[in-house]
Amino acid sequence: MAGLKPTIIRGGLESLYFTGAHLVLRPFVAGVGAILTLHHVRPPRPDRFQPNRLLEVTPRFLTRVVQDLRRSGFDFVSLDEMHRRLIEGDFSRRFVCLTFDDGYRDTLQWAYPILKAAGAPFAVYVPTSFPDRLGELWWLALEAVIARNDRIGLLIDGRDCKFDCRTVVEKRALYDELYRWLRARPTEAELRSVVRNLAAFYNVDIAAFCDELCMNWPQLAGLAADPLVTIGAHTVNHPALAKLAKQAARSEMELSRSVIEAALAVRPQHLSYPYGDRASAGAREFEIAAELGFKTAVTTRPGVLFPQHSRCLTALPRISLNGDYQRLRYVRVLLSGAATAMWNGFRRLDAA
Repeated sequence: MAGLKPTIIRGGLESLYFTGAHLVLRPFVAGVGAILTLHHVRPPRPDRFQPNRLLEVTPRFLTRVVQDLRRSGFDFVSLDEMHRRLIEGDFSRRFVCLTFDDGYRDTLQWAYPILKAAGAPFAVYVPTSFPDRLGELWWLALEAVIARNDRIGLLIDGRDCKFDCRTVVEKRALYDELYRWLRARPTEAELRSVVRNLAAFYNVDIAAFCDELCMNWPQLAGLAADPLVTIGAHTVNHPALAKLAKQAARSEMELSRSVIEAALAVRPQHLSYPYGDRASAGAREFEIAAELGFKTAVTTRPGVLFPQHSRCLTALPRISLNGDYQRLRYVRVLLSGAATAMWNGFRRLDAA
């Protein structure tokens, strides 16, 4: 079952492309531009068990995407320029914003040289606990626990459960099951507590992931010095904001911006909600971001941008460059707006 959803999505994208339906729908659903979501950009790894592979694309693929979009007539613009175009109704040319969540070191090592050479602006959304080396990349800790063991135990809803995970198939199925279960926990504190205990029992160092994978403040400062780069806020601790009390959610957004300003002398005007799905950010979070004065805030709800998004600038959709779908034809279908239009029932706005 773990591979069923990607197979269905891939089949849908293939059908839209090879039937030409995306070209037929494009004049009606393409919108005025799009914001692309990326996390990791790095060479492919040989490990067979990579449940978080969807979060990474190769440098070669990123290069091909940039070249293809430029040939197709897209403008690569900063978040400030995107904001201006939406506010002023300047839609003479379709545009793309490139955004990177979490501030991974490979953004500096692999993505930055590609985008610098192309003269393409991009944004990096930073959860400040990551460069502070206090963050918990819990999804990677969960992956490591399962990768390093053939059998694990976990207390789930008061029951002592044991799971066999000897094969890659078993490991992937278990990761998907536990990830869904953890994301469904009613509070962020419960999720973090479960993963901390699991990691401690199986000798996985959660703190090591930040140090190994994330940029530190001097590296972020060097990146921020380039006019091509926008530094955005991504909270302090990367929580699902909707599961926090209102004041705690507000503090995560506000303090993140203040810490970045103190560290980099740049006050972020743009925000990305951690996870960014409907369960993590909704109308309350959109309102808080607007009250705090962020010019824009982005979700991971799928969609392209329409002129109507000027009315909900703190609830903007994005399109993920997903590591499971590294084909230019998939990007073309997604930027045509056809796939996301069907996904959204042809609604242009999803800001509730």
